[in-house]
Amino acid sequence: MPRTIWSGAISFGLVTVPINVVSATEDHSIRFHQYHLEDMVRVRVRKVCELEDREVSNAEIGKGYELTKTQVIPITDDELRNLPLPTAKAIEIDAFVPLESVDPIRIGEGYYLQPSGQVAAKPYKLLVQALGRSSKVAVAKYAWSGRERLGLLRVKDDVLVLHAMRWPDEIRDPAELLPPPVEVSDEEIEGALALMDTMTTDSLEGEEFQDHYTEAMAQIIEAKREARPLPEAPEPEQPAPVLDLMAALNASVEQAKAARGEPAGEAEVHEMPKPKKQAAAKKQPTKKAAAKKTTARKTSGRRPHSA
Repeated sequence: MPRTIWSGAISFGLVTVPINVVSATEDHSIRFHQYHLEDMVRVRVRKVCELEDREVSNAEIGKGYELTKTQVIPITDDELRNLPLPTAKAIEIDAFVPLESVDPIRIGEGYYLQPSGQVAAKPYKLLVQALGRSSKVAVAKYAWSGRERLGLLRVKDDVLVLHAMRWPDEIRDPAELLPPPVEVSDEEIEGALALMDTMTTDSLEGEEFQDHYTEAMAQIIEAKREARPLPEAPEPEQPAPVLDLMAALNASVEQAKAARGEPAGEAEVHEMPKPKKQAAAKKQPTKKAAAKKTTARKTSGRRPHSA
């Protein structure tokens, strides 16, 4: 069982649920240390006092807030644990909202909330079942690691999960990243939808969702350990510029079908219906446009938070 990260309570109106917080995820990445290449001896980072020019132990190190270059305010761990905030001791639920109303870009790492003791069992189950029946998630505030955070509470397999959330002003405005104005035809949209249908899956399980980077790294380490030749890297495919978007979409549909072992066939890409008035008002398509449709049928300012 993973270690407890934080202990406190969920505050739900006048209902209190004592809980322990544990990480909901694991990192299986292969990690490296730094070594001196000449003798392959470990290189470590040492903590040195700039004034005394000597290495200091962890017992001599504390936190501080720099007001000026010559004035630092020391802050102890006890002071951080006893901040004058209600969220320093509890995860306070402020509201309930539909999950689809929360932009996923604001949702971060997840933690399991474990009921702490027998006294927490009933209110914990009450909150689990209430959230399940409401089809909503709870938005809460909590204070960890020297700052107050916004969180999202949901249910996974009858266990409460807390997701860290970013404050609204922590999300950058993407407007400056928008591409220049372009026109996309109905046939191209239908082609993209056909590709999406072919690539739709019921679960995120299977070969395509495995960590191949870690597997490849393990192969290199094993080959070097046994003094064998390193596995050859496959030649990366150079993406060609897309000159005909419809042709690229239809070829992608066939490729996705082949990858799934489905029989190849013409991709059915249908033109989206237009309102009758609009269709009647349109002029007859030019030869170039008609040829394109025939081809389609054939191939179918930030504010500071708590420091």
